[in-house]
This record gives sequence, C-alpha cells and structure tokens, in this order.
Amino acid sequence: MKAIVRSSYGSPDVLELRDIAKPVVKDDEVLVRVRASSVITADIDYLRGRPTFARITPGLYGLRAPTNRVLGLNVAGQVEAVGKDVTGLRPGDEVFGDMTQHGFGAFAEYVSAPERAFAMHPAGLTHEDSATLPHAAVLALQGLRSGRKIQPGHRVLTNGASGSVGPFAVQIAKALGAEVTGVCSTAKMGMVRSAGADHVIDYTKGDYTRTGEPYDWIVDVDAHHSILHWRHALRPKGAYVALGGSAAWFLQALLQGPAVSIATGKRMGLMLWWKPFRADDVETLKELIAAGKLNPAIDRRFPLSAVVEALRYVDEGRAKGKVVITV
Repeated sequence: MKAIVRSSYGSPDVLELRDIAKPVVKDDEVLVRVRASSVITADIDYLRGRPTFARITPGLYGLRAPTNRVLGLNVAGQVEAVGKDVTGLRPGDEVFGDMTQHGFGAFAEYVSAPERAFAMHPAGLTHEDSATLPHAAVLALQGLRSGRKIQPGHRVLTNGASGSVGPFAVQIAKALGAEVTGVCSTAKMGMVRSAGADHVIDYTKGDYTRTGEPYDWIVDVDAHHSILHWRHALRPKGAYVALGGSAAWFLQALLQGPAVSIATGKRMGLMLWWKPFRADDVETLKELIAAGKLNPAIDRRFPLSAVVEALRYVDEGRAKGKVVITV
C-alpha cells in the first residue's frame, strides 16, 4: 500500500510517499480502507518532534528519531477486515477514528488499530466531513468542560477560532447557549462569523486579552500570552483552558496555573484531562451533527500524494478551517 513515511524529525520536506506493507489485522483490531484524513496542528508537532521534552514519552515520539515512521491521526473509511475478537464492527461498516494512541498512520491507504479507535460514521456526512472530527472536535468539546458547565447566556471566548479546533469550539459553545467571541486574523474573520460567532476580534488590531469585556470561559487553542496575562479577562469563578502552546509556554503554565487558580478562584491552566476519542464524547458530537448544530468547515482538499503541501499550508497558518487529505 502507499503511505506517507519519515525517518527523522523536521519540516514537511522529510516526508515521502512510499509503498510499504499493508497492515495485518490482529485479533482485537480492525483494518480500515482509508477514504479521507485531515491535518491538524498535532500532525505538525509530531512531525517536528515538539515540544522537545515530550520526546522522552515512551511509545509516542522517540528521543533522537521518531518511534512512529507514519503520520496521520484522523481517519474515515470503510472496514475491510476484523480480528476474531472484534464484536462491534464488521466488514463494510463506514467508520471514523483517531489514531493518536494507536501508532498514527492515517496518511495511508490502509490503517489498522484496536476496535476502540473507531466508531460508526456519523449519518449524513461524507468521509471527508467525518475525517475532520475525531481529534479536533473531541478536543474542542472536552476543552469546554473543566468541572464547571457552560450555561445559557455565558460569555465564551475562543482564541484561535479559525483553525482546526477553533471552529468546533465556537459551534459547540453556541449549541450550549453561550454568547461566543472568536479571535482570529483579519483574513479569517468572515469564516469565524460563518461558524456562528456572535463577535469576532482581529488579533492584529490590538491586545485581545484586554478588551474590557470579561468572559465566563476562555478556550485558548494556541496559547501565546501567559496565564497571568489572561486573569483579568475572566469573570469571578470563570475558566481559562489552554489546549496548546510552545514548549516554554507549557513549562511556564504548569507552574503558574495552580498558583493563579488558588489565588484568584478562577480555574486557569492547561487542559490535562484530554481523552482521545472518548466514546461518550463521540456520541455527543453525533447528536450535535444530527441536530444541525455542528458542521465541519473544510478549506482545502489535497490528495495523499500532496501531504507535504497540505502540512506546509497548515504550518504556515493559511488554513481557514479544516484541511482534508483524500485517499
């Protein structure tokens, strides 16, 4: 089969399209013929091996060279074969899934993983649509949950509202009844409005953490400001949840978050409770899709042979919504 592989960390240029062995399905696994995948920032992080300190994580990165030579987290396709211990899926089923905990490999013609990595394809969506959901939409949903619940009328701000995760966070917050503000660049403001944001802030025009409008909830998809910088943007008992940032920012946040939370009574810090493709959350997403409250926003489609161009497009910050890989 054809697959995108790499032998070292680096830019998208280290990737190659090669013929490799088709996966052999194990007893508890499902073999899926990939129809579509999608690119997220995590793909770029794994490609470059960042944050650097994460390379010591067993089975995830690899200290000097990547443990996993294949890339791709999001997958949508058709079940081709199942192992003898698989009970919930059968050949011919249309599925989607997240390969984060299963060796990656969605940028390929076939992928094999344990049954729990997949769920039945959401009704009414194409493979391309459902390939945008597994990682980013689940992350957005969990980022809007931190021991406190968003209530109708709450004010929610999503920083990074135009990328991979942000549009889903905007739509989910709206579905919960919140008044939503999205932060993005000038060129992407229209896209964020189309996702349902009530207000849009252009981050190139000033400091979006000091607008004078306090929020009940802040989802910071790609953090740049310190947690201390955000504390005045939250209402009492509000929540600030960061989903990503640089290595230096992560280390700073791990130290600042607990201290600021205790001192202010506001819950502020990294999202440390992420559970990839959690079954209950996948079902919640399906319910939102069925109700017409969650719709993938696809910017561009690239064939498998153009994964390098697709990753570069996302890495350069040009994407307005999801970038899909068609297989």
